[in-house]
Amino acid sequence: MLRLTALIHTQDDGVGLGRTLESLRPCDEFLVVDHGSRDDTLLVAREYGARILQLADRRDADPLARAQHDWILAVLPTETLSEGLEASLFEWKLGAHSPDEAFSVETHEEQAGKWVSAGLSTRLLNRARESWSGTLPPARERSSILEGALLRFPRR
Repeated sequence: MLRLTALIHTQDDGVGLGRTLESLRPCDEFLVVDHGSRDDTLLVAREYGARILQLADRRDADPLARAQHDWILAVLPTETLSEGLEASLFEWKLGAHSPDEAFSVETHEEQAGKWVSAGLSTRLLNRARESWSGTLPPARERSSILEGALLRFPRR
């Protein structure tokens, strides 16, 4: 079975981070990259067993190199997996995938009490073949689409 690291960049996201981490059941590791949080973000991350990298530490400048698994699922601290996406990821882990493959996910944003499509974005990649700096990986023209959606809540 494939193993999966969830990569989450945070800064003062303690309010919603627990909801995000709770939804990441298909992931085998939570890697939280903190950008100087002053709220309870790090406390919440620790409660869920996340490994925390603080970018102030030069050793942590490349979070992908610090992940325990090659397959990386990048999510924002305001996003959760829908039940459909959670099921798709559990099924995905049972398959055989080329490291050159990338996978995109539909994102829905909560706006004024309604869910609005924010489109597809590349979120699942193999770090051995793709590296990036920043919060989310770059879009890949050729990527498979995972069923289900990421649900993005407004920042509080």
